[in-house]
Amino acid sequence: MSANSHSRLKKTHKVSIAGVAALSAAAIGFSLVPGNASAETEPQALTNTQQVAWSYDANSPQAKALHASLTEQQSAIGLKAKQEAEAKIKAAAQAKADAQAKAAAKAKAAAKAKADAKKRAEAKAAASRAAARTPVFANNLDGWIREALFIMDKHNIPGTYEGIHRNIMRESSGNPRAINNWDINAINGVPSKGLLQVIYPTFKTYHVPGTKFDQYDPVANIVAACNYAADRYGSMDNVNSAY
Repeated sequence: MSANSHSRLKKTHKVSIAGVAALSAAAIGFSLVPGNASAETEPQALTNTQQVAWSYDANSPQAKALHASLTEQQSAIGLKAKQEAEAKIKAAAQAKADAQAKAAAKAKAAAKAKADAKKRAEAKAAASRAAARTPVFANNLDGWIREALFIMDKHNIPGTYEGIHRNIMRESSGNPRAINNWDINAINGVPSKGLLQVIYPTFKTYHVPGTKFDQYDPVANIVAACNYAADRYGSMDNVNSAY
């Protein structure tokens, strides 16, 4: 065939070429549609592909339903995420508060223990100082006089061992349970009692704090009597008879 014959295509040849092109386009278009369609249905598939067109209408019931479903799902997811975040924050705050409360309780307990230990140490030190300052006195006449003089010295009550001992021997012969049931005081219902024969009104008035409130207590009796003698006579040393 010559070059002229190639350039001069007949009308039937043009139709054939156009048909081949159309069939090729149809085949390409049909290959995009899932399924295993047969060769006989390819023209129909091409026709349908050409006729169907996708369109989105936001106002259609289907679009509105889809939008509502997506919105509901997103709201649910967002609410759940928010609740989980709030729960984590709340749990973290509670854990922090618990830790702070535990630390505060621990600090308070430690402070209390420290304060208690300090009080015990101070009490022990005070007891040691008192024990060091207070001598031990014998439980007899000599010890009672010496203990009375020790207390009298703290309260600036004058008197000597000799003056106290002398008056005790005259009044009671050293008997701390001595009582006078026959003199005027006994008749008046207030008998003289103890080492230095003190009546109750005098003992009550001249009792010295730190001693027992008991007329028969030897130390309390001596101190109260010496306090009275100091007020009336200047000192127990100045007393040489009934006073």
